[in-house]
Amino acid sequence: MARKIGKPADRTQGATTRARRARRVLLTVATRKGAWVYHGDAARKTWRADGPHFLGHVISHLVLDPRDGRTLLAAAKTGHLGPTVFRSTDLGRTWREAARPPAFAKAADGKEGRSVDHTFWLTPGHADEAGVWYAGTSPQGLFRSEDGGVTWQPFSPINDDPQYRKWMGTVQDGTPDGPKLHSIIVDPRDAAHLYFAMSGGGVHESVDGGRTWALILKGLDVVEGFDRTEASFHDPHCVRLCPSNPDRLYQQNHCGIYRLDRPSDTWVRIGKTMPKRVGDIGFPMVVHPREADTVWVFPMDGTAVWPRTSPEGRPAAYATRNGGKTWQRLDAGLPESQAWWTVKRQAMTADAADPVGLYFGTTSGELWMSRDEGRRWACMARHLPEIYAVEAAEPWSR
Repeated sequence: MARKIGKPADRTQGATTRARRARRVLLTVATRKGAWVYHGDAARKTWRADGPHFLGHVISHLVLDPRDGRTLLAAAKTGHLGPTVFRSTDLGRTWREAARPPAFAKAADGKEGRSVDHTFWLTPGHADEAGVWYAGTSPQGLFRSEDGGVTWQPFSPINDDPQYRKWMGTVQDGTPDGPKLHSIIVDPRDAAHLYFAMSGGGVHESVDGGRTWALILKGLDVVEGFDRTEASFHDPHCVRLCPSNPDRLYQQNHCGIYRLDRPSDTWVRIGKTMPKRVGDIGFPMVVHPREADTVWVFPMDGTAVWPRTSPEGRPAAYATRNGGKTWQRLDAGLPESQAWWTVKRQAMTADAADPVGLYFGTTSGELWMSRDEGRRWACMARHLPEIYAVEAAEPWSR
C-alpha cells in the first residue's frame, strides 16, 4: 500500500518563500465552553481576541479552510442541538448550522444502531477539491462533505464494516471521554491517498480514495499482556504527516513516540531517547513545516494510574532536530513547579513563519506561545475554559 511519489522541489521552495513573507497569523481555540479566534499581526506581538463564540457549547475543533482563508468550521456539541457542525464564511462574524451534520446510517431492522456523540476532528480536503471536508467522530466514524460543510455523509465502508466495528470496540473500551476517530490526513500530492487513526483501533491508510484501507501497525507497542497484532489494542494519540516530506509520518502513541518512513510499513520508536524520568507518553505532536527532522511533543505523566498531568508538575515541550535521535527540553518561561496541567492531542500547533511560532493550550485554560520555535514561552491568555484544540492559520486579506 506504500506510495513511491517523489517530493516536488518547487513545492518545498514555494512553501519556504511563503513562510518568510510577513503575514498575519490567526489562532483558533476550541474549548469545553466555547471558542475564541485570536488575530495576530505579522510580528506575532499584538493579538486581538474575538470571542467567545458558542459560549457554553462544547467545541472540539475549530478549523480555518486554507483554500479560501475565510471559511471556518466548528465541531460543536450543544445542550439543545446535540452534536453538530457550524460554518462561517466570514471569519466568524456570522455562523450557520450544517443542514445535515455527521450522523451514522440508520441500522437495519434487528441490528443495533450507533449515534454520534460528538464530532471530534475536522480536516479540509485536498487543495484541488474545493468544498471537500472530512470529519472524525466519537464513537469512531468517518464522514465527508462536498459542499463546504453544509451536508455530511458517511465516507467509505468502515463505519458499518463488521471488522472495523470489532476493532472500534464499545464506547466503554475507548478513551475517558469516548473513543475517537482522529488524525485524518490527506496527502498533499494525491487526494486519493488518505490516513486516519482510531483510539482505539490503530492507524489506517487508503490509496484509492477510501474504497479500501490497510492497517499500519508493524513496530508499534501495546500495553503489556495484549496482542500487538490485534488493532483493537492499539491507541494512537496523534498522527502527523511531515509537510516537507509527505513520505514521513510521526506518531504520538499510547506507548511512545514513533516515526514511519515510506515505503516502509514499520514504525520505529524514537521516543526511547527521551529522559527516562519524563518518558515519551503524551498526546500532541507538531512537525516543522520545512524541516523533516524537527518535531515537538508535550509529554505528560503516563505512570501508574495515568494522572494526565505534566511530569512532576513541571511542564515542558521537547524537540528533536534529528528525527528522534536526541531530544531537548524547552521550558524557558513556563512554570517551574506546581503546574499540574497537560496539553490535549489537538491543542498544540505551529505557524509557517520563520522562525516558526509554536502555540499550545492547557487543560487549565491557558494559551501559550513561542516566537522562536520553543526556546522561550509566553502566556497569551489565561482563565479560558479547558482548551481542547488550537490551530494556526493564515487568513486571507479582507
